[in-house]
Amino acid sequence: MSTTEDPRPCCVPSNAGSRATPAREPESAPRSPSYRGQVRIEGGEFVLGDAFGEGYPADGETPVHRVRLSTFHVDATTVTNAAFAAFVKATGHVTTAEREGSSAVFQLDHTGDGADVLGRPAATPWWLAVRGADWRHPEGPGSEVSRRQNHPVVHVSHDDATAYAAWAGKRLPTEAEWEAAARGGLEGRRYPWGDDLLPRGRWMCNIFQGRFPVENTREDGWASTAPVKTFPPNGYGLHQMAGNVWEWCADWFDAEAYATVAPADPAGPETGTARVMRGGSFLCHDSYCNRYRVAARSSSPPDSSASNLGFRCAN
Repeated sequence: MSTTEDPRPCCVPSNAGSRATPAREPESAPRSPSYRGQVRIEGGEFVLGDAFGEGYPADGETPVHRVRLSTFHVDATTVTNAAFAAFVKATGHVTTAEREGSSAVFQLDHTGDGADVLGRPAATPWWLAVRGADWRHPEGPGSEVSRRQNHPVVHVSHDDATAYAAWAGKRLPTEAEWEAAARGGLEGRRYPWGDDLLPRGRWMCNIFQGRFPVENTREDGWASTAPVKTFPPNGYGLHQMAGNVWEWCADWFDAEAYATVAPADPAGPETGTARVMRGGSFLCHDSYCNRYRVAARSSSPPDSSASNLGFRCAN
């Protein structure tokens, strides 16, 4: 793959008009911490960053650096449709996509009425702005999640993710926590399970196979999201830290962040216009978006939502 281009818009289409805001917004009536469904990650030193020189320069995956993290907990899986539905039922939360009336859907996944397609970004025409697409209707009107309760919730903005986390007595992980957890105890490896994409010919994550963006051969068994425990967990017992859906982190994104990263419990820049996303998604393909590596970074404005964007919580 080429490392001279920056195809970030391919990952999650960015919404225009986002403004810089304080890095840590106050949360109303936070619950006591809850560790339900979480794995304890013992504090210590972790080596983070791209050791292979495979990242896009504009993503800022280098230099490789050592940080010390306090003990933390992280969800074993991304938040599911069932869990998010419980949050919505309890709070009446209305997501960003629902308020705006549309969200981004990958072109091969949309099978509804063409009249619901409001447009396509010129640079990434495989993304459709679909009227009525939201977490309950991942592909737009006519789709629903009743048979996908154990799939990751999608079409959630950073604001939606932080609201859920506060309700659940949790928070979003920092970028450093996310990568340390994703590595599963393996230092300097490319993926959560090692350096080979297909160990013994076996698919270990849900990414795109075929000719992007026109043909998905589904060699890993999935065209879109997969249930959150479909693939084996990493060494810490965490599922699908690569592929399936992008995961929001707490940090504001800065391509130069690693040059001045704090040596202990780094929390990212104080302000910014885009939040960090990690892990890649079912749409990642090495021909344009080799971001399912554990060191890979990407970002999107906090009001962004799409059919490949979800989250998991920490504490």
